[in-house]
Amino acid sequence: MVKFDLQGVHTVRAKLASGKVVTYHYAWRGGPRLEGKPGSPAFHASYNAAHAARKVVPPGTLHALIVAYRNSSEFKGRAESSKRAYRAYLALIEDEFRDMTLEAVQDKRARGDFKEWRDSMSATPRKADYAWSVLARVLAFAKDRGKISVNVCEKGGRIYTGDRKDVIWSDDQVAAFAAKAPRHLRQVMNLALWTGQRQGDLLTMEWTAYDGRHIRVSQSKTKANVSIPIHATLRAELDATSDRSGTILKTTDGTEWTSSGFRASWRKACAKAGVKGVTFHDLRGTAVVALALSGCTVPEIVSITGHSLADAEAILNKHYLGRDVRLAEAAMAKREAHEKRNGDTKKAPDLDAQP
Repeated sequence: MVKFDLQGVHTVRAKLASGKVVTYHYAWRGGPRLEGKPGSPAFHASYNAAHAARKVVPPGTLHALIVAYRNSSEFKGRAESSKRAYRAYLALIEDEFRDMTLEAVQDKRARGDFKEWRDSMSATPRKADYAWSVLARVLAFAKDRGKISVNVCEKGGRIYTGDRKDVIWSDDQVAAFAAKAPRHLRQVMNLALWTGQRQGDLLTMEWTAYDGRHIRVSQSKTKANVSIPIHATLRAELDATSDRSGTILKTTDGTEWTSSGFRASWRKACAKAGVKGVTFHDLRGTAVVALALSGCTVPEIVSITGHSLADAEAILNKHYLGRDVRLAEAAMAKREAHEKRNGDTKKAPDLDAQP
């Protein structure tokens, strides 16, 4: 008997009609049942055979479309963080639908099957929506390449209804974090608030991108290139930094951040500062609102943050009511001026007058 140490084996215990409890082992969740007892030669042989067969990509199946998508320039051109997330969801799709034929994939009834699969993850709505989006992307890729003629996952709607556009950091939250967080994390927050960039782009931002007046950013998600003029406050902080090697933002040890290490440190700092209900990403929307309050137009704002005009407008519509108030006041002032110029002395109707 050899040691039972195989990855991904799925174990199920079942009670027979006789009352006896038995244990079954599968090569993976939803995979074929393994023969023999764990650790036996027969068990290992059936495990290896199952995984060898799994590597074979049957032509004319959804699995073949997924493999083609993984090998495409569209997938390979995505940011590394996006590729990692996509791989996890592509694996979920493979486990559920790998042998589905292209004829079945294009059948209008498949949309119902795919939605039932998505709804099975409704306890985690963001995961469910992401899984659906990745499946829809694979089918859109296949349709564009002429492999299928119908994408039954188009316009699938969403389960998760939350919208981070309606969340920004308050002045009190910014002040609380600044008061409690260590210097290297305050520097991250300052760079986020003054540039409006995403976490991934901030953590990988190198000193070579800073020329003393601007920071040049090629955004990893959208590929947008922005040149951000640096505010005097932030410029003084950057210019006072002696270590100009590698990335601008570093840990206390002077090493570059990893995404997981940063998230853990950021969570701890927020908890210590008592900051709740906001995420790091919400600093990006906070920067948009701060620029608007300074009198910047939407095109001026997006030239710095890299948002689309529509996304910037959506954030401002949630928070920046002052702009609409000023427009309304200007409109009413114009009406009053018009009435004065034309000698219009009409009065509003007396609501207390008897009919």
